[in-house]
Amino acid sequence: MSQTVPATPDANRWKALAFIAIAQLMVVLDATIVNIAMPSAQQDLGISDGNRQWIVTAYALAFGGLLLFGGRIADLWGRKRAFVTGLGGFAAASALGGAATNEAMMFGARALQGAFGALLAPAALSLLAVMFTDAKERAKAFGIYGAIAGGGGAVGLILGGFLTEYLDWRWTFFVNIPFAIVAAAGAYFVIREPEGGRNRSSLDIPGVVLSTLGLVSLVYGFTRAEADGWSDSLTVGMFVASAVLLAAFVIVESKVKAPLLPLRVLTDRNRGGVYLSLGLAVIAMFGLFLFLTYYLQVVKGYSPVKTGFAFLPMIAGMITGSTQIGARLMTRVPARLLMGPGFLVAALGMLVLTRLEIGSSYAALLLPAMLLLGLGMGTAFMPAMSLATYGIEPRDAGVASAMVNTSQQVGGAIGTALLNTVAASATTSYIKDHIAGAAGKPQQQLVQLEGMVHGYTIAIWFAVGILVTAATIALTLINAGKPDMGGSVAGAEEGAEEAVHVPVVAH
Repeated sequence: MSQTVPATPDANRWKALAFIAIAQLMVVLDATIVNIAMPSAQQDLGISDGNRQWIVTAYALAFGGLLLFGGRIADLWGRKRAFVTGLGGFAAASALGGAATNEAMMFGARALQGAFGALLAPAALSLLAVMFTDAKERAKAFGIYGAIAGGGGAVGLILGGFLTEYLDWRWTFFVNIPFAIVAAAGAYFVIREPEGGRNRSSLDIPGVVLSTLGLVSLVYGFTRAEADGWSDSLTVGMFVASAVLLAAFVIVESKVKAPLLPLRVLTDRNRGGVYLSLGLAVIAMFGLFLFLTYYLQVVKGYSPVKTGFAFLPMIAGMITGSTQIGARLMTRVPARLLMGPGFLVAALGMLVLTRLEIGSSYAALLLPAMLLLGLGMGTAFMPAMSLATYGIEPRDAGVASAMVNTSQQVGGAIGTALLNTVAASATTSYIKDHIAGAAGKPQQQLVQLEGMVHGYTIAIWFAVGILVTAATIALTLINAGKPDMGGSVAGAEEGAEEAVHVPVVAH
């Protein structure tokens, strides 16, 4: 049975948001900060070219594979405990990574960071979902959270550039420790989790094993494809294994008494639409981050620090889109009318980038494209983050939050591999067609740079298509009206009543 409890807001909720935002920033920073430091770390630790991808892959596999498990643990233990534990573990793993003396220690530290990140990320998002119950406040809170989730990656590029250039690559790991200590201490003293929102049913072990192995196979399949091609036998094997494991996972979840991922979380058309459109948008976004970083550093000759600063307009656009457009309109218009147009504005920014050439001007081409991308993504991310946990029963808040992170994480892995492969094959065929006519070394180098930029523009066309698809899904699948001014984490359907339904679980 379930009883209705009036939604009284937590007095410390805004202070709690500050500490949750610090933790979210740390996790998002870590995803890009390490990319900038990778060449120096590789050289110092004697990691081969073939193995260097594991600095990124070890983290992505643990994080992507364990997210659903982390979300369920947060629902079982309580989000505050999961959040503080995740922060402590992440800080310890970062210290280990910064102190690494060989590749095994580095890869182990990255996998540990991913595992604790998988506990921390869903706990952070579900804390927001259960603490902010008023629709207007919730819109503002998710606006801030969405801006950090979107813009933190580019901040990571700037910070990573500074730390690598002026200190040492090890500081890209050590910098996480003060973030984690401040966020954990603040959370411990400030966060009061609402009563009755725990899901104390026993853990679904088959579900944990199948989902973890299925997601790990999927993420690893895409990372293999990037390095060894789509027809590589292990790559194909990984995709087949992933399909079989995830299908088995869905069957198990529909039959067990206390599933890891209750199918009611996915079958709601609004949440399903959010997970799908958000995952697609992230595919387009992640690939672009990578191309622009290489374009600015290799083609334009920017330093790591200058590259980081070049991304600032995108962050400004994201923050404006999230806090000024998304948060202000979210309580006035249905979510699909923010998400659909948001993704289309981002697609327009991508479309501008298809005109990229070796001599393209930053001010005339890259700047407007980045502003459009940031504005569009910020506007769309904000209602997506909120809608993903809207109308959810408190006992499912952790696992629903984990699904948002899972769609972003898997989207990121797919985006990097898919768009990279498209760009690489377009570059190869361009160079093959044009290299014969190049006389002398300078001409050949020019053809190679032209080939690289040509590859990027072809991949960016794919990204435009992916963003248009995301917009179409958001406009057709998502049908929730504007939120009521009452409760938003509720056991009701869309348009939840003026109260939060808290299930009373028998012990």
